[in-house]
Amino acid sequence: MRKALFIVLIGTVMLSFAAGQAQLDPTLQAQLRKVFPSATLFSLKQTGPPPHFVAYTGSANSKTIAGYVFWTTEVEPLERGYDGPIKMLVGLDTNARLTGVLVTEHHEPYGYFSVEPPEFGRQFLGKDIRDPFKVGADVMAVSRASITINSSSRAIRNGSRRIARAFLTPPGTSK
Repeated sequence: MRKALFIVLIGTVMLSFAAGQAQLDPTLQAQLRKVFPSATLFSLKQTGPPPHFVAYTGSANSKTIAGYVFWTTEVEPLERGYDGPIKMLVGLDTNARLTGVLVTEHHEPYGYFSVEPPEFGRQFLGKDIRDPFKVGADVMAVSRASITINSSSRAIRNGSRRIARAFLTPPGTSK
C-alpha cells in the first residue's frame, strides 16, 4: 500500500501530512532550531492567543516544555520599521530568557547592516524579558537605522513579554 504525501500551505507555515500525521516544513523546522537550539521537538503552530510554537526537550514519549517560539509579526502585528514590518522568529525559555532571534524578512533600506547581520540577533541571546531593551544602552545602536533598530527591539521585547504573560505566569497569580 502506498503512503500519500500532501502538502498544505497555511499562512506562513507549510505542513506535510505523511501517514496521517502533520509535520513542520523542513525550512521552518531549521529556523525554529536556530532560535531554540536546545529543543529536541517543536509543536505545530498553536493559534494562541498569542500564536506560537511550543519547544520541547526530551523524546516524543517523554517531552518537557522548554519554552516558546513566536513570529514578531503575529504577536506584535502593528509594530513597523522604517519600511514596514520586520518579521523575526524569537525563542523564549521557561525562565523568561531569550534563546535566539532570527530576522527572516524585512524591507528596510539599511537592513543589510542593521538587522540582517548575525550580531543583531546574537545580542539578545540570554536577555531577560524584564531588561529595558533600550537602544544605545542594552541594545546596540546603529547609525542611520534608528527607526529599524528601535522597532525591532520593541517587537522582540513586547512580543516576549506578551508570550510570557500568556504562558509563564505562575498559577494563582494575576496576568
